[in-house]
Amino acid sequence: MVTKKEIVPKSILNMIPKILQIILNTSLVILAMILSCLLIKELIIFFGLLIENDSNDYKLFLANILIFFLYFEFISMIVKYFKENYHFPLRYFIYIGITAMLRLIIVDHENPLHTLIYSLVILILIIGYYMMHITPRKKEQ
Repeated sequence: MVTKKEIVPKSILNMIPKILQIILNTSLVILAMILSCLLIKELIIFFGLLIENDSNDYKLFLANILIFFLYFEFISMIVKYFKENYHFPLRYFIYIGITAMLRLIIVDHENPLHTLIYSLVILILIIGYYMMHITPRKKEQ
């Protein structure tokens, strides 16, 4: 029963998280489809670079490979989200961060200070990943 003090019934308040979860899930499925299309586009560009092979621009080649892996990691993270019962594992964000920093180092390595900073960021991410694995976790029962 709804009392006079209750402005919004509890049944409506309980529906709000469910509605937001549906919106989130739908948005992630749409995002996964868009990323899949971009992943296929990167594959086409990658094969074009392999067939062309006139220029030996290894930076462009490596940058395209790393962009491919970024798309791949985002798609696999969305898949993992649904498999892990609507939860994003932290390690996937660390993987994506490391891959993004590697791409920056490969593509933009003219400035030695920036390269050093990017390397330190990778080191911090790896240390964070290591700390995450050595820290005991409580199992929910």
